[in-house]
Amino acid sequence: MKFNTQTRNNIVNIICTIYVVLFTYAATSKLLDFENFRLQLGRFPFISTYAIWIAWGVPFLEIVIAGLFLFPKYILTALYASLSLLTIFTTYIILVLNFSDSIPCSCGGVISKLGWNEHLIFNIAFIALALLGILMSGYQKEYSARKNTA
Repeated sequence: MKFNTQTRNNIVNIICTIYVVLFTYAATSKLLDFENFRLQLGRFPFISTYAIWIAWGVPFLEIVIAGLFLFPKYILTALYASLSLLTIFTTYIILVLNFSDSIPCSCGGVISKLGWNEHLIFNIAFIALALLGILMSGYQKEYSARKNTA
């Protein structure tokens, strides 16, 4: 399916807005209930040793990524960072579901109401959004480069 430049820009802008809301909400909910978030991470298999680092690092990364989306120059970087963060988290969920008896949830707010299968679907949907944004942003840059050299 072919989209004109304006449609591609609009789709990428919508994806960016959705990610800014997601990461801002996720980071805020973790920081507002930081002690619980840190304690829950301490109960996770494989990462409990690093719980304090992860408890500070994840919200920090989410805020940084949300901030990158606000600057057009860094949108592609933010999309790749989003894809990476969600892929890591999704892979971790799959590992925990398959290889652990204990599966605590360290999510905050509305997202904590999701079951693990719903978490996977949610994450896969956001991975797909990041990929779509990357493809559309990459196409836009390629198109602009061809247009400027012609």
